[in-house]
Amino acid sequence: MNEAILSLAGLTKVYPGVIALKDFSLDFRPGEVHALLGENGAGKSTLIKIIAGAIEPNAGSIKIGAESYSRLTPHEARRLGIEVIYQEFNLMPSLSTAENIYFGEKTGRFVSQRAMEIKAQTIFDDFEIVIDPRSLVRDLPASRQQIVEIAKAVSRNARILIMDEPTAPLSMSEVEHLFKLIRKFRERGTAIIYISHRIDELFTISDYVTVMRDGQLVTTLETARASRQELISLMVGRELKETYPERSRSPGKTVFELRGVTGNGDRDISFKLHEGEILGMAGLVGAGRTELAKVIVGAAGLETGEILLDGRPITIRSPRDALRYGIGLIPENRKEEGCFLNMDISWNISFANLPRISKGFMVQKNKERILAESFKDLMRIKTPTLIQKVKLLSGGNQQKVVLSKVLATESRILIFDEPTRGIDVGARQDIYKLMDELTLKGHSIIMITSDMEELLGMSDRIIVIAEGRLTGTLERGEFSQNAILELASTGTYKEIVA
Repeated sequence: MNEAILSLAGLTKVYPGVIALKDFSLDFRPGEVHALLGENGAGKSTLIKIIAGAIEPNAGSIKIGAESYSRLTPHEARRLGIEVIYQEFNLMPSLSTAENIYFGEKTGRFVSQRAMEIKAQTIFDDFEIVIDPRSLVRDLPASRQQIVEIAKAVSRNARILIMDEPTAPLSMSEVEHLFKLIRKFRERGTAIIYISHRIDELFTISDYVTVMRDGQLVTTLETARASRQELISLMVGRELKETYPERSRSPGKTVFELRGVTGNGDRDISFKLHEGEILGMAGLVGAGRTELAKVIVGAAGLETGEILLDGRPITIRSPRDALRYGIGLIPENRKEEGCFLNMDISWNISFANLPRISKGFMVQKNKERILAESFKDLMRIKTPTLIQKVKLLSGGNQQKVVLSKVLATESRILIFDEPTRGIDVGARQDIYKLMDELTLKGHSIIMITSDMEELLGMSDRIIVIAEGRLTGTLERGEFSQNAILELASTGTYKEIVA
């Protein structure tokens, strides 16, 4: 067996009121893909930030090769060959893809734009993905921005590569290309630390999996000898079956409708949503699903067509108008569109619901606290206090805050855009149960998801969007992956979401 390239011994990190990491020890070896698995708040993000030098541990040591360190700085970590692909992108939107990949590097005395573009093109070709090295990052969809992040790590010939939820925004074909690259890294002797809530991926790509819970190491298993249910039970500390609520109820009356809606790149979209229904929305990367959701809630302009609520046309010019009509959106991009990172949890949950907790112009703090506490318990948000700033939470717990904020408005029509992206298996079950309970109370849900199992398991009907147009509607008895993919690939796009 190879000598460890990275050895962690007794790493501990304590924040006020919470132990984020406790006495964590683990070895990582060159040429191995070692997965980290755990619920949101298990300590995974804290661990990788310590390895990358972003935060300082309270105790423990980091040994790389023959050298031991009590802590690293980001500069030292990079010098030692550690590269991290974070779940949240670290790109400069106004620069080109090539400039992002090679930012700070020089060719001779001067920066050679052409040299950067040629090298970037080589990486994209290796990845078998069409991206123009001259294109600005801000013009790329999330899936392509993820490829640029990966290309940055590829360009630096990392000895230790940490990948945090790298497949979250990727299509099925892009995931396959990513796995090919990971195998190439493994062949070169790179040690890869791979974090993902998609358990099936771990069986495809990892050699070992370490389960974490409450900041501690639970166990390390050879992936080939582990089972899916075993990993889930170890992760959550209890038996948990990955099942979807039984949804065999007949749909109610039509409560919401689009007639010939055009705007934000979508054209002539018409569909109906029934009371108590979960309407799944499927499509390709860039098909126009999120764009349509923004038109519905007034975040993007409606050019032609009508939006009807209870059979009557309504005018929505802003998200505030949408909330007034009882239409709420849980957005895909939680950090930029879903929450205020520098404000606390309590404020984020309650700010969209001020009339309910205010008297005149004054917010009643007791009502704000009670509202926030109820959603903290309901969503199992892991935090020592409700006055914790949202930016200090894990990605999954940030998503729970966004969900809480919209659910607190008691909107009748809810649009869930990728509701479980970055959410662990235990929290997924809570969200599925919550969605089912909402429909029992008469709420209606439009669910945009790139998770095929989730789409098939939670939807009562499915509509499919391709190139900005609705290409088909499937009733539950017609559901199949092939039927969805056939409708989704109508037109020129051929990369399917998964």
